[in-house]
Amino acid sequence: MSRTEEYIDLLRQMVRIPSPSFGEDKVCSLLSSALDSFGLPHRRSGNNLIVPCRDFSPKKRTLALLAHIDTVPASGGYTRDPYDPGVDDSIIYGLGANDDGGSVVSMIAAFRHFFEARLPFNLLLVLGSEEERSGDGGAAAVFAAGGPLVTGGLNLPEWAIVGEPTGMKAATSERGLLVIDGLARGKSGHAARAEGVNALYIALDDIAAMRGHRFGRISPTMGEVMLNVTQIQAGSAHNVIPDECSFVADIRPTEQYTNSEILGELRRICRSELRPRNLRNRSSATRPGSPLLKAAEAAGMPVFSSPTTSDWMRLECDALKLGPGDSARSHRADEYILTEEIRAGIDGYIAFINAFYGNFVE
Repeated sequence: MSRTEEYIDLLRQMVRIPSPSFGEDKVCSLLSSALDSFGLPHRRSGNNLIVPCRDFSPKKRTLALLAHIDTVPASGGYTRDPYDPGVDDSIIYGLGANDDGGSVVSMIAAFRHFFEARLPFNLLLVLGSEEERSGDGGAAAVFAAGGPLVTGGLNLPEWAIVGEPTGMKAATSERGLLVIDGLARGKSGHAARAEGVNALYIALDDIAAMRGHRFGRISPTMGEVMLNVTQIQAGSAHNVIPDECSFVADIRPTEQYTNSEILGELRRICRSELRPRNLRNRSSATRPGSPLLKAAEAAGMPVFSSPTTSDWMRLECDALKLGPGDSARSHRADEYILTEEIRAGIDGYIAFINAFYGNFVE
């Protein structure tokens, strides 16, 4: 079995194990055993695996490779077993094959390639949990100021490659996510007598105001903040004026705004109560002049702005998003990744790290 086939086989094993967010224990144990078999000493913190390079030194700056091992639940549209990777040599089916198993095994392969290399920077591999549910026990915990990296004598990284299915194009920015629950309050009454205050109309006015609102600061890479109202609910009977109407707004911020700033602008134009589900899912962008940008250019990788969020939002360091597979297949029935994409992922990560080395200034 060639080394590439080893990683393809490992991905097939991962697919066979259900690993929803907060339920990654078994797949984490599988990967821990695989790392042992590859001769890669590591530490487990919860359901996160932390793997430093052989000559890791706190005196050197660090480039981290980060991919997540959890999946979303299987959707109802699968036409095949979501935990059966199949037997076709050219394709790997199954939940998590594309998002994010392809990045996981490709990063392991690339890290193993450089494990004993004498580089002017540290290389650190982190296989994290809870990404799909924005949990506090995944990357947020690993990269915290008082987290297991610091307590284990490993300095926090200056740079990171976040593994996600991007077709091995470098995402140098990604939109954040702000979900707002709106609640309009009125006064109940009989529809035949036009009594009360119709909460539905208040909500509709606020939805119209939100739809027509334009955020003034435009991102040079992502454009405008995107806002869509995606759910609305009101009323108990056809002849009763509703006293409450709830709605949900899905907002995709750019790096030009914090989520708190967006919330504040919307509250000023709405009568409804607006409650954010959380304010942590911020937008991210690679820093201007970053060696990551230079490495992407040197490796011949196209750059783009990603519409989806990732663990990038958990990081305080400079980063970009890069990995094998296609984001359009993520969170959809009959998910898959091509074995050729795994090979391209391994080669692409190795080429990127070599290019980063070539542009590295101590």
